[in-house]
Amino acid sequence: MASGPESPDSDAELVAPPLLIACALGIERFALRGRRRHGGAPGPVTVLRTGMGPANAEQAVARALAGEPLRDAAVVASGFCAGLAPGMHPGDLVVAGETRGPGGPAACTGTDLLVEALGRAVPGRTVHTGPLTGSDHVVRGPERADLRATGAIAVDMESAATLGAALGAGSRPVAAVRVVVDAPEHELVRIGTVRGGISAFLVLRSVLPAFFEWHRSLLLPRR
Repeated sequence: MASGPESPDSDAELVAPPLLIACALGIERFALRGRRRHGGAPGPVTVLRTGMGPANAEQAVARALAGEPLRDAAVVASGFCAGLAPGMHPGDLVVAGETRGPGGPAACTGTDLLVEALGRAVPGRTVHTGPLTGSDHVVRGPERADLRATGAIAVDMESAATLGAALGAGSRPVAAVRVVVDAPEHELVRIGTVRGGISAFLVLRSVLPAFFEWHRSLLLPRR
């Protein structure tokens, strides 16, 4: 009896692309690397400190993706952000549906999966979804209300530039996940010196398992 047709991927090995996690500040990189849990990832992971501001983020990410081993990497922009919506608190999470601003608009990949994964990785923390806007300076006071009026729920200086540079270097999965370090009712003067900053830092230390779950969802067949 003749056997049926084989699945085209029956002999394929499932592999994940490399994962590049980009952040601006040393304290963010420390939080994202502090627990040394890269062993839970399905593929290679690089945590890149880009430096502060959209120009630094764009240049650092473009340079990292220009050659091996990260040429085909999936990219997550992460770190801290300022919340724009009333009722946000330090330590809340923001999963961008899209980024806006320096670098141009970018639609994010796997938003729903990230929200669910963060709920498991950081239980009890509120996760907000919506547009994440970019700025070339620290946004304070009335300017936050102006950005909120555009529909954005949070603002930071690097996410839009990071994802813009990533997509400019080739088609790939991209995402932006930020931890609210201050919000309209909880404006932060200096990170790490008040309770809100410490809370945000501890949350950022806990997000890696969610990133790895998202990374695992990108598994591709390779013969």
